[in-house]
Amino acid sequence: MTNHCCEAMTSRVNVGCDQHDDSFACPDALVDFSAKFQEYGLIIHDGGTSSITIDFCPWCGRRLPESRRDRWFDELERRGIDPWEDEVPAEFQDDRWLGSLYQE
Repeated sequence: MTNHCCEAMTSRVNVGCDQHDDSFACPDALVDFSAKFQEYGLIIHDGGTSSITIDFCPWCGRRLPESRRDRWFDELERRGIDPWEDEVPAEFQDDRWLGSLYQE
């Protein structure tokens, strides 16, 4: 489980809803956190899965972690995996793949 910058961010990222399984469908969900990319975004409730990436916490003002999106794609390419064509390994579906970065 990811440690977020403050209690307010943690509660917003982990908002629970008994009516919606998907945070993008829930009007009470405001913030999306992508563990695999280490990105935070404000959810755009337009029926899709869009969000606007944010660099600072709206509640405490702390700088949020740098996105790992480019590194994620680079690591898959280094392993010969095309995320658009090939099956992406399970450890790349969340933040487990980041462990390999810290072992280098």
